[in-house]
Amino acid sequence: AYNKKKKETWGVCIFIVAIDLDEMTFTFTELLKSINISVCTFFQFLKEVDVNMDTVSTKVDSTVSRLKKKYDVLLALYHKFERTCGLIYLEQPSSEISAELSSVLALRNYWITFLLAKGKLLQVEDDLVISFQLLLCVLDYFIKLSPPAMLKEPYKSAVTAVTVNGSARTPRRGQNRSTRTSKQIDTDTKVIEVLCKEHDCNLDEVKNVYFTSFIPFLNSLGVIASNGLPEVEVISKQYDELYRNNKDIDARLFLDHDETLQPDVIACSQLERTPIKSNPDEELNLILPQTPVRAAMNNIQQLIMILNSATDKPSDTLIMYFNNCTVNPKDGILRRVENLGHIFKKKFAEAVGQGCAEIGSQRYKLGVRLYYRVMESMLKSSILLVLEQALITFFLLSKLLNDNIFHTSLLACAVEVVMATYGRNASQSDGSSAETDLSFPWILGVFDLKAFDFYKVIESFIKVEPSLTREMIKHLERCEHQIMESLAWQSGSPLFDLIKQSKEREGQTDQPEPTSTLNLPLQHNHTAADLYLSPVRSPKKKASGPSPGAAPTPDAQPAATPQTQKPQKSTSLSLFYKKVYLLAYLRLRTLFSRLLSDHPDLEPLIWTLFQHTLQNEYELMRDRHLDQIMMCSMYGICKVKNVDLRFKTIVSAYKELLNTNQETFKRVLIREEQYDSIIVFYNLVFMQKLKTNILQYASNRPPTLSPIPHIPRSPYQFSNSPRRVPAGNNIYISPLKSPYKFSDGFQSPTKMTPRSRILVSIGESFGTSEKFQKINQMVGNSDCQLKRSAEVSAAPKPLKRLRFDIEGQDEADGSKHLTQDSKFQQKLAEMTSTRTRMQKQKLNDGNDTSASEEK
Repeated sequence: AYNKKKKETWGVCIFIVAIDLDEMTFTFTELLKSINISVCTFFQFLKEVDVNMDTVSTKVDSTVSRLKKKYDVLLALYHKFERTCGLIYLEQPSSEISAELSSVLALRNYWITFLLAKGKLLQVEDDLVISFQLLLCVLDYFIKLSPPAMLKEPYKSAVTAVTVNGSARTPRRGQNRSTRTSKQIDTDTKVIEVLCKEHDCNLDEVKNVYFTSFIPFLNSLGVIASNGLPEVEVISKQYDELYRNNKDIDARLFLDHDETLQPDVIACSQLERTPIKSNPDEELNLILPQTPVRAAMNNIQQLIMILNSATDKPSDTLIMYFNNCTVNPKDGILRRVENLGHIFKKKFAEAVGQGCAEIGSQRYKLGVRLYYRVMESMLKSSILLVLEQALITFFLLSKLLNDNIFHTSLLACAVEVVMATYGRNASQSDGSSAETDLSFPWILGVFDLKAFDFYKVIESFIKVEPSLTREMIKHLERCEHQIMESLAWQSGSPLFDLIKQSKEREGQTDQPEPTSTLNLPLQHNHTAADLYLSPVRSPKKKASGPSPGAAPTPDAQPAATPQTQKPQKSTSLSLFYKKVYLLAYLRLRTLFSRLLSDHPDLEPLIWTLFQHTLQNEYELMRDRHLDQIMMCSMYGICKVKNVDLRFKTIVSAYKELLNTNQETFKRVLIREEQYDSIIVFYNLVFMQKLKTNILQYASNRPPTLSPIPHIPRSPYQFSNSPRRVPAGNNIYISPLKSPYKFSDGFQSPTKMTPRSRILVSIGESFGTSEKFQKINQMVGNSDCQLKRSAEVSAAPKPLKRLRFDIEGQDEADGSKHLTQDSKFQQKLAEMTSTRTRMQKQKLNDGNDTSASEEK
């Protein structure tokens, strides 16, 4: 055992040195074989070796991360491949089938062909979705070349139907195969349709992969021009060259169930297997396994179903609203969507593979649909919720709809939702966040968008799009956290200019956001206009602000205001700082509980130093990470309070937190273009800047403690408890907690038993159908949308919208019996009328001015 451990240690050390020196003269699989260790065990052992933060470089971390992602995807795909082939092929076909077409040999050919296609077509190691769609293409191709006697239903019937259409087959390879042209292959879609239906996969997308990527790949091999079936030896030799060039994992060994590629117990538990049905009658009670591939397909189908009814162009409602803007934004919006589409397609192809350009176009198209859908919801929400401020709202939204940064941010957010839905990879099956080459913030670089500007749209996007899944909400929240942690603090970010302007407006030098607001509830009732058009907003009282015709000014361009009026603060900056403080404290509290639970008196001191640094020494955050300041604050207070806590201990605990990256403490900016460990940063930068402040905590008169931020429930989370339909009716709606299976284009809960599917509670025993008709009528007439609660601690303000009263009738608010669309049309008509009056007034004012000047 000692010698085995010694051998493994040598292997890990050789791997680390080889990566650091760019001297990988062996493949990763060869290394695993030489020390007789599995992939999972190697990764775990490497983690144990990294007991000191300087042991493993960020370069090695990056290489290991890439290898792990690739392995996770390959493992998930191979399990899916095995199960799928078991559903396609007979285990013991009739004796007339030749040995060379036996299932074992056939499957080996299929898998290696897939590996070669994946390696040649895809540059992204862990793109699970495109990889699986490519696997379906491979299966389709080989199924159509298989004798029907080998196949199970429904594949046998599909192949027979293709044969009837003129694609003759013979049992043996090479006989009349040359008569099968590529044109015939292109037109045979019955098998691919069956595969897509069986796996809840979008047919159009798979056909796109087939024709734009897989067929050119086959042509490059010359198989269509020859006998139609690639030789295993030829394919394996080509894959061997590819694998050795990459020096990574030999995925052919999955076929042999090689020990080096077997997952450990934990990994096995995460890959749920298909349950065995002991009784055919138990079909309804069968729980669908949420394997990585199944989860990805379900998420994609749900997104596609949501956007099927959406349009690729602005709807009539949007057009009507554009026409009522001071400057019609329609042409600019269409031009922007088209230009960014070209850029996106190019960048997607560069990242994934040149043969995947059209796949990028498909995803962008879905993003555009979501963009228009959310924009319309934003406008309707803004108009209907601010009835008494129609004039102000009109000018704000007109300005917003002509704001380039707003539209770019909204479109980027929509595309990010699509990309993240498709980008779910195997390593995310356990809830961990795994970055991919296309993951956020990739979209910011594609659209040349600042992270701080993107942040402004996230909250509004989530609030107005009720169809977002829990996973997508969590993803957008994580994007917001990444921005607050580091992306918004990069050099060139508009955040630093905003802070500087805020200080100048307030006449202060240290208060981007007053400390006194920390323990106040964080309000989440901001609109996109609030964030993109602040700090100057049209005030409610006409006498106290600019004229009605004055356009709101973006953050970076504060407008001149009367001397007697104090300029308003930037809403986007104020909200950003409040959220940063909340995130900072929550992360500090988590780390503190792991390290210093025996010293509860230190938490408020550490938080005060942490908060003081963010507020007064915010330049320390430039090109750095929030967690770096957090760890330094903790270490500094413990040092001055004589509590024995070493940086090594802090780092070890930090590595166990969610969403952390080892680069955060291994590579910290010291000075321009110079990086080092967090200890060096503390000694040379942090301590030097804050030495006087830190020493105050050792005196008898320490600094005034900062208030603890008010901690609300996340505004982006779904409620798990039933929600009551407002104003008296005894009707509750409980969120569905199970995933969906998509079959024949319809959703059906898959984890509900036949009994739970019909459970209904209306405060009395189950009754006749008339009761359900009554419920439908009451809910249908209500026009009350259940929105996600954003203001948890404070009582929400009553919205001036239709709600249930005690009799199930509409409130008398002047809009009685109007549907949502009718109310919107009415409001639009009111605003059109207002715009006409304003133009006339402006014209009259101009005439009056001219007349007075002539006098």
